[in-house]
Amino acid sequence: MRGSFKSIAILAAIPIAGLAAFFCWQWLNGGELPRETYEEAKRAVAKTPAVAASPAREEPLPRVTKKRRAKPAATATGNGSGDIVLIIDDLGFDGQSLERLMALDPNVNCSILPNGTRAEEFANRLNAKGFEILCHLPMEPKGRETPGRNAILTSMSDEEITRATRENIEAVPHAVGVNNHMGSLATSDRRVMTSVLRALPSDLYFIDSRTSGGSVAADVARELNVPTATRHVFLDDVATESAVRKQIGELAAAAQKRGVAIGIGHPYAVTLRVLAEELPALKARGFRFVRASEVVR
Repeated sequence: MRGSFKSIAILAAIPIAGLAAFFCWQWLNGGELPRETYEEAKRAVAKTPAVAASPAREEPLPRVTKKRRAKPAATATGNGSGDIVLIIDDLGFDGQSLERLMALDPNVNCSILPNGTRAEEFANRLNAKGFEILCHLPMEPKGRETPGRNAILTSMSDEEITRATRENIEAVPHAVGVNNHMGSLATSDRRVMTSVLRALPSDLYFIDSRTSGGSVAADVARELNVPTATRHVFLDDVATESAVRKQIGELAAAAQKRGVAIGIGHPYAVTLRVLAEELPALKARGFRFVRASEVVR
């Protein structure tokens, strides 16, 4: 048994050591990770085997309760432009430029993967600068992609989902909300979403990233009186400058039509560069960037 544990620990250390060496080289050379390398880093972390698993508990965990903060209501801009909620997902890894992210707007919402190698550090740094933080909860997709360690799976019992949800939230200090990472399968499962949403501390909201047209996440959240909202536009499914600009235009159009729209992007160099160029123009047109906590209902 002791020999097996030692072997697993050695296997787990190999990819982590390799990643550390690479990111050290990357830092010394002053560059940011391109999307392809960044995605490889996430996959390597996701494939790292867990050394031990917690035994299942038969009795349900007690509901976590916190005093709910008063959330300001979203207000109209008065000029017909609308409010935009901008969420940057998948934070918590080496090679991501928090400085460029924080320079965009003080109301950018930062969603951190709890299984990210620098999740806690990023959460503390962003909170110290006043940014709103979400836990980017890893959840089971329909395809072959892996959502990473401690993800919410449809094969889990209600008690296991409760435990994993709370462990993930605790791994992201200062989180005031949650949105799903992947999760096209899990968010389409009413039982799974009921367990996830019941496990949330009482003052957290849930943003449905809407990775599946069959998602029931927002519907279940409303039934359980969990403040919620739904993503309208993904900014960088195609991570090219022209595609990101087009999606930002779609986001602005949705905000103008609806009064408020939620856009989700990632910390790719091209996304941050285009946002840095486009946000001042959107503000000049009267669009207002707001925090996710202002629009959930």
